[in-house]
Amino acid sequence: MPALRVVIVATEGFSPFHFSVPSMVFGKALPEPGRFEMQICALMPGKVRSDSGISIDVEHGLVLLETADIIIIPFWHHPDEKPAPELLAALVRAWQRGAEVVGLCLGTYVLAYAGLLAGRRAATHWEFERDFSRRFPDVQLDSNALYTRDDRLITSAGTAAGIDCCLDIIRCHCGSALANRVARRMVVPPYRDGGQAQFIERPVPETTRDTHINALLDYLRSHLEQPHSLDALAAFVSMSRRTFTRHFIKATGMTVGDWLTAERLQRSQMLLESSDHSVEAVAHMAGFASPISFRQRFKARFNLSPSEWRRAFRGPVSHP
Repeated sequence: MPALRVVIVATEGFSPFHFSVPSMVFGKALPEPGRFEMQICALMPGKVRSDSGISIDVEHGLVLLETADIIIIPFWHHPDEKPAPELLAALVRAWQRGAEVVGLCLGTYVLAYAGLLAGRRAATHWEFERDFSRRFPDVQLDSNALYTRDDRLITSAGTAAGIDCCLDIIRCHCGSALANRVARRMVVPPYRDGGQAQFIERPVPETTRDTHINALLDYLRSHLEQPHSLDALAAFVSMSRRTFTRHFIKATGMTVGDWLTAERLQRSQMLLESSDHSVEAVAHMAGFASPISFRQRFKARFNLSPSEWRRAFRGPVSHP
């Protein structure tokens, strides 16, 4: 079986890390020669400068895309800037003749600008989710997936998710055994459970413009472990239940129940990462009615169990 031709596209302002991911996975990390043949191209041959001052000399132009089996856009430095028409047209032609076209992290923008992702599922870095959806409302953006595959169009979430995506490409073409060997050489897991939802920051409003609600928020943060009824909270701020509910939503953008759940989940994350308390104790300290309801809400929000979160984010425990 002839080697699959992988072409990585270098663009001005590229990220050295993102660029190095496919370069390593389909290059020196491969334990077996002859499976993939990797090359680099650019819009114009010559020196291409990164976003950190590093430059690379690229020998080939876009002509390489005409015969590539897999084309990878590892990054795009300007989400608000449409790529060159020549690059977009070359990607469309390559996909139409049967090539796989891959956008890693913000490289997904390039595929979207080319019109390849219209009506299709895609992923990109979670910080750009709103911007991407605003620019490309016809793309089915999956804000949780580490990577997606839709009819030879492959996209990944940010940064390290590009490694997951490239390993999956090897897995699909050559099987899990080779993908696992590449992962071992790179000292990374061959497959990661969960999605990027576990990394998304969902800050709970610290303060609002309503001084009465601010005083209530401070009180609630000091008493998260206690149950709270709407009537009692309304009395705390000397309002009727209906008026209080309206003021709270206007001030925080959330219902009281949603705010309490978000704050309790945030508190539980901190406890899981910084203490030795059991999951049951964390559930109680964060204010959940039971460990079962805590586990269910935590899993639904972060796609990880509390125990998995602790293993992933606490890091090694040092002993005296």
